[in-house]
Amino acid sequence: MAIRLYRAYTPGTRNRSVPGFEEVVKSKPEKGLTYKKHLEKGRNNRGIITSKHRGGGHKRLYREIDFKRDKKNVSGRIETVEYDPNRNAYICLTNYEDGEKRYILYPRGIEVGSIIVSGTEAPISIGNTLPLTNVPLGAAIHNIEIVPGKGGQLVRAAGAVARIIAKEGRLVTPRSPSGEIRLILRKCLATIGQIGNVDSNNLRIGKAGSRRWLGKRPKVRGVVMNPVDHPHGGGEGKVPIGRKKPLTPWGHPALGKRSRRNNKYSDTLILRQRKTS
Repeated sequence: MAIRLYRAYTPGTRNRSVPGFEEVVKSKPEKGLTYKKHLEKGRNNRGIITSKHRGGGHKRLYREIDFKRDKKNVSGRIETVEYDPNRNAYICLTNYEDGEKRYILYPRGIEVGSIIVSGTEAPISIGNTLPLTNVPLGAAIHNIEIVPGKGGQLVRAAGAVARIIAKEGRLVTPRSPSGEIRLILRKCLATIGQIGNVDSNNLRIGKAGSRRWLGKRPKVRGVVMNPVDHPHGGGEGKVPIGRKKPLTPWGHPALGKRSRRNNKYSDTLILRQRKTS
């Protein structure tokens, strides 16, 4: 994916970059696979803000994505590659032999007209989905299931790819993009290949208004608030936070404290925790 840069004819375009959209071949989605999704805007049923910095944004239609890939042994043809405003990855419209149409995540390198299939006997080629037990060691995969039949939950972001590094007994060990190494049942499904739009992380927003289009409201530092609003607030002029370590607005440790709860059911399946920055 190429990145398109702007000439600096306004301050907002001086450092702005957007995707080139070379892979995208259709702008309007398939009507039967879209529906309106209510945006919560970070408020509860009483209108009280429970998640800060959310609200506004451009109107969206939600595209229904086939994460399960449960249409077994029925080949489908890639009809289009489309932009999805609900995720940073592109999506593909697949037309199956029986006439049904579904959206899937766009695997890098797949082209319009390519044939994909899901099943235990599917060949090892980009876009095909098969159980982890049939995927060779070192193969690039994405959209990985954790619970058989529930649908892919891991490795679904733009440019993401995981690798299978070991197989033993009923379990397979993939390495996730986050660095996490965990055990997954052999009969869980995964899709071959890397997700497209690999330069998504290299884009630069350029101006605050672009964040508002995405539904993100402004953030304010805690040190400039009043003491009633944040533990870092208060003081005369520019002062440090006045605490031994940074805190969240609710007084919990911030910036480095692990938030994963203890004794979670999957602790025994995780061989190496994900990297934290």
